Amino acid sequence: MDRGERQLHSSSFGAAAAAYAEHRPDYAQAAVRWALEPAPGPRVLDLGAGTGKLTATLVATGSDVTAVEPDPAMLTELCCALPAVRALQGSAEAIPLPDASVDAVLAGNAMHWFDMAVAGAEIARVLAPGGILAGLWNVMDDRVEWVAELARVSGSAAVGPRDTPAGWRAETAGMHLPKTGGAARFGSPEQAEFPHGQRRTAGSLVATLATRAGVLVMPEQERQHTLGRIRAFLASRPETADGEFTLPMLTAVLRVRRL
Repeated sequence: MDRGERQLHSSSFGAAAAAYAEHRPDYAQAAVRWALEPAPGPRVLDLGAGTGKLTATLVATGSDVTAVEPDPAMLTELCCALPAVRALQGSAEAIPLPDASVDAVLAGNAMHWFDMAVAGAEIARVLAPGGILAGLWNVMDDRVEWVAELARVSGSAAVGPRDTPAGWRAETAGMHLPKTGGAARFGSPEQAEFPHGQRRTAGSLVATLATRAGVLVMPEQERQHTLGRIRAFLASRPETADGEFTLPMLTAVLRVRRL
């Protein structure tokens, strides 16, 4: 994905902020605890915080949380849901915090939107010595047969290469590095996965997939065709046809330490 396409996709969420807040999953607490384990202190920046899905999990751990999000509509949803959290408008490339002011920077389903040639320096600037950068992604557990088939039926716009475990590992191993080279700002990456799940109905799972960037930027006719294909698949499967079910997921984490 080139820079222009990445910008188009990353800016698509504001129009769907309310749906994002309603349908996107939270993050496994064990994954968040693992991400924070080596951090030198409790001050945590949720960068690209969206509507506060990761922010809420961080608050539950007792962390001292600041949320930074570029999109005003997403930030509004976050502030409504978590009014006690310090929330600022800003981006990974221009973080509105002082030098060495946080002990960890976490990004939930957001790090792939960062321009790490610029954001890497900004993240390193706001991190205290020995601070931690961690990206978290919720991925579908396609080791489960019907989930693997759902991924195939949905297409790459709805279930992309970072959205299943094997693809996630390959796509994110170097996510902390600038694409243009330059000095290393972070140490060797560690990756880990933690069991997670989300209670869904067929309708709410379709609504969840409709908030994926690749779907949001589709022409309307193509979007409706894609969602209709997913809806028909879920109606055909005994696991998902009637009532609530648990979507098998993993919260996957990439963790690096500031040099």
